[in-house]
This record gives sequence, structure tokens and C-alpha cells, in this order.
Amino acid sequence: MTFEMLRNFLAWCTLINMGMLLVYWLILVLGHDWIYRMHSKWFKMSVEQFDAVHYRSFLTFKLGVFLFNLVPYLALHIIG
Repeated sequence: MTFEMLRNFLAWCTLINMGMLLVYWLILVLGHDWIYRMHSKWFKMSVEQFDAVHYRSFLTFKLGVFLFNLVPYLALHIIG
């Protein structure tokens, strides 16, 4: 595998994962109440707990995308 292939792979991974984050955010913003009602049937939680769980999940996924996709892509761009 060449540097160019690896760079392209990481670029596409970053774009796809950021797209998934955008979709997740849109679904959560547009359907917040519906999703909360559905989840609160399964798990006993307040709205604040629900928001905190989803906020933490969103940040964890975004951090993973940055650390495992974007940073290696930028590093390969700098050295290659």
C-alpha cells in the first residue's frame, strides 16, 4: 500500500465518519422528543440524563474520528 492510497483511505474514512456524525446530530436535533420517549420506555432516565448520554456519545465518536482518521491523514500529508 502506498502513501497515496493510505492518505485517500483516511480521507474517505474521515468524510464518511463526519457524515455519520452529521446524520446522528440531525436525527437527534429533529427527533429529540420522539427518541427520548422511545428510550425512556426501555430505560428510566430524565431528559437531562438522556441529553448527557447522547452528548458524551457524540463527543466520544468525534474524538475517535479525529484521533484515528484525521490526525493520521494530516501526518501523512505532512511527511509525504
